[in-house]
Amino acid sequence: MDHFSQNVQKSIKKAIFLDRDGTLNVDYYYVSEPNKIYPIDGAKEAIEIFIHQKFRLFLFTNQPGIEQKIYTKEDVEACNQRIIELLGNPYFTEICIAPEATYAPEHYRKPSPRFINEMVEKYRLNRNECYMVGDKETDAFAGLNAGIHSILLESQYPQSSQCKQLIQEKKILVFKNLLNFAQKYTAHAHMPHT
Repeated sequence: MDHFSQNVQKSIKKAIFLDRDGTLNVDYYYVSEPNKIYPIDGAKEAIEIFIHQKFRLFLFTNQPGIEQKIYTKEDVEACNQRIIELLGNPYFTEICIAPEATYAPEHYRKPSPRFINEMVEKYRLNRNECYMVGDKETDAFAGLNAGIHSILLESQYPQSSQCKQLIQEKKILVFKNLLNFAQKYTAHAHMPHT
């Protein structure tokens, strides 16, 4: 990144925290091979919209297979690199790979807000202009737990009753896919607050 771009990045206080599997790429059981990474239709166009709207981008992915020794952190990093390439090589300010197989408040594993909170503090982000976007209730809870907006995308998996209750109680906005969210966002000056 050149010096001008770095200065522009420093001034950006709004951010999109993106889940990976089911949000950027097609999800399947323990994604671990780069040659099996397939972007979800419209994901690249959505990323371009976020960049045009001057959002910082963060990648935040739960990868329990690391702790379970199903695959390695290097496998996950290779898959991350592949989806980034397929998305046109957008710049992610930081990437969090949560390796834990179980949830604990001190872990990075969503629904823990630890990564989001650390990034908000480090980059002095405005929580009112930050969004956690994913296709699972753990993504939504991570955003809620961090005090930022949570956006759910329609998942390839059926929504649990807990997820449906969460959507109703917390008035979580649900969109067909990432592009649908990006287009709805740019169609209005501000997203409705959740």
